[in-house]
Amino acid sequence: MQPRNMSMSGVVDLAAVKAAQEAKAKAEQARAQAARQGGSGAISPADLIIDVDEASFERDVLQRSAEVPVVIDFWAEWCQPCKQLSPVLERLAVEYNGRFLLAKIDVDANQLLMQQFGIQGIPAVFAVVAGQALPLFQGAAGETQIRQTLDQLVQVAEQRFGLTGLTVDPEAEPGGQAAPTAPAGPYDAALSAAAQALDAGDLGGAIQAYKNVLADDPANPEAKLGLTQAELLQRVQGLDPQQVRKDAAERPADVQAQIAAADLDLAGGHVEDAFGRLIETVRRTAGEDRDAARLRLLELFEVVGAEDPRVTGARRALARALF
Repeated sequence: MQPRNMSMSGVVDLAAVKAAQEAKAKAEQARAQAARQGGSGAISPADLIIDVDEASFERDVLQRSAEVPVVIDFWAEWCQPCKQLSPVLERLAVEYNGRFLLAKIDVDANQLLMQQFGIQGIPAVFAVVAGQALPLFQGAAGETQIRQTLDQLVQVAEQRFGLTGLTVDPEAEPGGQAAPTAPAGPYDAALSAAAQALDAGDLGGAIQAYKNVLADDPANPEAKLGLTQAELLQRVQGLDPQQVRKDAAERPADVQAQIAAADLDLAGGHVEDAFGRLIETVRRTAGEDRDAARLRLLELFEVVGAEDPRVTGARRALARALF
């Protein structure tokens, strides 16, 4: 079976807003708690590779994925390609020194997990980041390909979710635990209320909750991100996608039609299309129309995140369009 590569950078998952916020908060709290206790929360290199079954999956994969990316190796004793791939993943888990955790799942003993992940053949490798499952590759893969995929994974985990990995101490005893989660911060209740409102489809309530946090803490990154994403969802909620795209195609000079189409593009995960549409609109307009397109583009940059390379490239293209 040929490997099937999966890109980390294809979409903006607006449904992951809550997970991203909670993951960042937990990661920061764990580091702060370790610092207060005068320790590092370090684990042994042996603890970077764990066997997981259906009973321990929630604790060892889902919960741990709020601290560190968890790479899952689905394998079986009879699978010859697995015997070639698994040692490579185990060696890289130690080499990456806590940037990810390797969870090994025997599919013969854990059929339910295999079904839940929709696995048709092994070896199959997935990642879970802040509770979000990402397919990495299926089938035999070379070490160069594996390294590239892992590099992309740890970059996304750090930039999008604030997960910088685990601290590894070669002198630590196996079975050591990372630092416990710190007490809730001053805005955790409000951010949690916003996330609950999003889950319930109450976009107005979520927006207000984020604004309440920003009223007291204008620089709060979780609230700023959540507000821009909730406002995007609210803008596209009542739109007719077919009509919006028809209007944009038929009226290229209509700035509001292009802005609405760009919102739909981004909400649907078509990041480059959304950016390109508004950059082109900026290029061919002037005055208030140009400002409207430019300001909406800057808002969409906030939705995706300043560290995303697509934002970096689009900022350069915007500068060329303006000047």
